Amino acid sequence: MLLTDITYLYYANGQKAYLSCVKDGSTNEILAHYLSTSLKMNIVYRTLGRLKEAMQNHFHPEAILHSDQGFHYTHPLFQKRVKKLNITQSMSRKGNCWDNATMESFFGHFKDEVDYKECTSFIELKQMVNSYIEEYNNHRYQWGLKKMTPVQYRGHLLAA
Repeated sequence: MLLTDITYLYYANGQKAYLSCVKDGSTNEILAHYLSTSLKMNIVYRTLGRLKEAMQNHFHPEAILHSDQGFHYTHPLFQKRVKKLNITQSMSRKGNCWDNATMESFFGHFKDEVDYKECTSFIELKQMVNSYIEEYNNHRYQWGLKKMTPVQYRGHLLAA
């Protein structure tokens, strides 16, 4: 199961950026992300493009992309692009955030651990986001992953 969502990041005296991510629900690895100053549809299209690139367009035949019912994910063109990747789309029921809780948890950890509000430019924020995701995927050990990092756990699952 792949999970996706968008969060707001306020930086540099109240400027707003938006972080869109796709997370592997089995390994907790952030597979793709895109940071934007706009909430236009391009944010999710770019994220899907990065996911396609990261996966080298090889998705499990039963891959599912799960999200909330935000306007990006209910948009017909987004749904068409997901379908073109041969991924099944899934969405939470209205008012039910629990099945996307691990995606929200990642955003919560990011906001607790990164001093992103101190960034003075979008470029600086982008570097901070990229560094955190690199650290999270490759160096952050997690109890729920047998005390492995998300990348190590992926290797463990593939070897099993």
